[in-house]
Amino acid sequence: MPMVNLGLVNISLLVRWGLGWALCLPMPALPAGEPQGQASVAVLIPARNEEATLPHLLQGLARQSFRPQEVIVIDDHSTDRTAAVASQAYPRLQVKLVQPPPLPAGWCGKTWALHQGVAASSAELLVFLDADTEPAPDFLASLLACHQRLGGLVSVQPYHRTERAYERLSVLFNLVGLMAVTLGPGGGVAFGPAMVTSRADYDRIGGHEAVAGKVVEDWFLAHHYERAGLPVSAYIGHGRLAYRMYPGGLGDMVVGFAKNFATAAAEVRWLRMVAVLLWLSGLFWAAWCLPAALLGWPMLGDRSLPANLLLYGAFALQLLLISWRLGSFGWINLIFPVPVLFFLGVFLLAIVNLKRGSVQWKGRSVSTSP
Repeated sequence: MPMVNLGLVNISLLVRWGLGWALCLPMPALPAGEPQGQASVAVLIPARNEEATLPHLLQGLARQSFRPQEVIVIDDHSTDRTAAVASQAYPRLQVKLVQPPPLPAGWCGKTWALHQGVAASSAELLVFLDADTEPAPDFLASLLACHQRLGGLVSVQPYHRTERAYERLSVLFNLVGLMAVTLGPGGGVAFGPAMVTSRADYDRIGGHEAVAGKVVEDWFLAHHYERAGLPVSAYIGHGRLAYRMYPGGLGDMVVGFAKNFATAAAEVRWLRMVAVLLWLSGLFWAAWCLPAALLGWPMLGDRSLPANLLLYGAFALQLLLISWRLGSFGWINLIFPVPVLFFLGVFLLAIVNLKRGSVQWKGRSVSTSP
């Protein structure tokens, strides 16, 4: 290959590597703060078959420096001990259990549960928390102070705590999901695991009824707030909010990401998506070139082992440095071709699910249509 082409290839890879830094460095964490005034607060928790995760959240809420007036668990027709867990006694915490009517046509389980939870609450401020979230003691205070300052809809993407090797395979889904959006004040994106809004603003945009049938209801709620002229802000949860996604096994994780991924991708602004795809193409190139140089597989560009080791090391180092604030992925970044293969496999499954129109999730058929 002519040297000029090799030079262009190297420049192209350098640009792609640089895009990774540009996309990931502006990811602000939820700032510390203390709310002012006496506004009443309700914490609303949708829970379907969450007996293993719900105690962590309720114990975390019992330790909060800010005590909400209402904590409401909405049992989304669970088949395990979720209702019993919510009914247990927790120190410094009074939990109200709501068991909604049967799921009506046109609604998703989570949106229906939260719709019922809001109806059962009377507070001025509504905090929506997924049952698998794990808040630090200052989380609610910081979230409410941030909302007090910004208004509209404020949300937090939790730090992804992993325990088993298969969970670390999700590193690229966490990275790409955050690379593809603008975080901070007025960024225009919302994350469903943790959101806060005033009841007045929630009613103004039509509440969860406006997104009744949406699997990725958080993205579409954000659109409704923006159309109403209300700000939408989002932060990462490093140090203040965590969760352990899909502890039920690799199969749950595959289905969980596949049911959301393609639909969410369709909502990303095209210029941002182009930048993410360029970065991913550089990562995929690096994942291929080192084994290709070692094993004599077909490849373009410089075939020398030192050059490809340098390329591989550059992307591995980048993954380590940009993912540590997002989750405990650690060593999986050093063998990143493995999560690359996982990412591609789940993406293909997501496309199949879009064609199929539905997927089974927690005993229900969930629509995958945008």
